[in-house]
Amino acid sequence: MSKKKKDIVIKDYEVINENSLYERVVKIIENRKSRAVTYANQETTMMFWEIGQHINSIVLDNNRAAYGKKILTALSAKLMIRYGRIFSERNLYRMTLFAERFSNAKILPPLAAKLSWSHIVELLPLKTDEARIFYANEVAVRNYGAKELRRQISRKAYERREIADSRLSEGSAVPFNVFKDPYLLDLFGLKDNFLEADLEKAILNEIEAFLLEFGHGFTFVERQKRMIIDDEDIVLDLLFYHRLLKRLVAVELKLGVFKAAYKGQMELYLKWLDRNERQEGEEAPIGIILCATASREKIELLEMDKAGIAVAEYWTHLPSKADFEAKIKSILIESRERLERRKTLANGKINKQIEYFYESKDDID
Repeated sequence: MSKKKKDIVIKDYEVINENSLYERVVKIIENRKSRAVTYANQETTMMFWEIGQHINSIVLDNNRAAYGKKILTALSAKLMIRYGRIFSERNLYRMTLFAERFSNAKILPPLAAKLSWSHIVELLPLKTDEARIFYANEVAVRNYGAKELRRQISRKAYERREIADSRLSEGSAVPFNVFKDPYLLDLFGLKDNFLEADLEKAILNEIEAFLLEFGHGFTFVERQKRMIIDDEDIVLDLLFYHRLLKRLVAVELKLGVFKAAYKGQMELYLKWLDRNERQEGEEAPIGIILCATASREKIELLEMDKAGIAVAEYWTHLPSKADFEAKIKSILIESRERLERRKTLANGKINKQIEYFYESKDDID
């Protein structure tokens, strides 16, 4: 090799080494910066919680609301001079709520690593511990910003999952905490006279939004999944895979009211998928039928969930906020009442069995 060529090779090697070194150093810097931000965020959130807890202990010891207001005002005035507006009276009050409503110190550090103060502020108005923990976990798992968290809360994601769960029986083959009911498909801009094909096309056009609405862990697999059974082409609308559940999820779209015949159709899809598509290590496929109107009594009588099938309504247009909240509340109340009736009937059967046992025993005596 000539000296000139050797020099070129050495220079090229040096450039490659320099680029490689630069990229590695940048990676280290960015990684450490990210960890530093996470750590700083966690410490800041924990600091606010600790401040709130301390203020609460002082106020509770004195047990006077007027005293609490007075101490917040005085404390805020001093802290803002030294540390700025983050310690406004309003924020100090939020810190006291934070300590009160996230009282379990053990679960807080891992959440604090993922939740900023902006997230916490959005969670504080929620009425139940269950709702707050649900949305906090959603932020942690799905890396929601404060804006997306606000949107999820406004769309009643927790309440709709609670409705779906309340409609699953004890022997359900459909996992809890996975589906929602109803699904809000308002993003697709559908008109009132759409067809099932329009709905499917709209979902595919807005697949990212649809997956967000569906929930964490869903990935899109195929549209119009073809199955050949007895030389007949049968088509499933949409096929998904749930990474956390490790199973296929068949989705069928229906216009109008739920019909009993839909159960047999979905069972056929699931059995075919179980035989032909299920991979080693996967759980049995499950299905979801999306209808414009769900017939709750039929669904309960058919025990759809025990067959591994969830049925949910979809809304293509969101009502006003007040109407939406009223609808969700009424659906939730109806679901809980139905659940209570089911429990009462089950208890009644047990009591009758017990009474029969004692009656039979007395007859023998």
